[in-house]
Amino acid sequence: MNIYIGNLSYDTTEEALKTLFDEFGAVENVKVIKDRFSGRSKGFGFLEMPSNSEADKAIKALNGKRIDGFNIKVNPADPGGKKRNKRSPRKRRGF
Repeated sequence: MNIYIGNLSYDTTEEALKTLFDEFGAVENVKVIKDRFSGRSKGFGFLEMPSNSEADKAIKALNGKRIDGFNIKVNPADPGGKKRNKRSPRKRRGF
């Protein structure tokens, strides 16, 4: 199961998240999302756990827990993302 972790401190590392979630089961992948220009954390990340039951336990136990001074938000990740319905731009006719 892919898990979204939000409201992270800019100082929270991928290793710290892996250690935190290891208590509940195997962790396959951890990714803290960073700004491509500054390299600084954007305050959220994703973590993947192969077992859905272990992931559910981790979500219930860690949602709202205080980590590095912030109460983190832990939810199942939205697999497809919420896409906005964008209008196509009007075509201009050259007269």
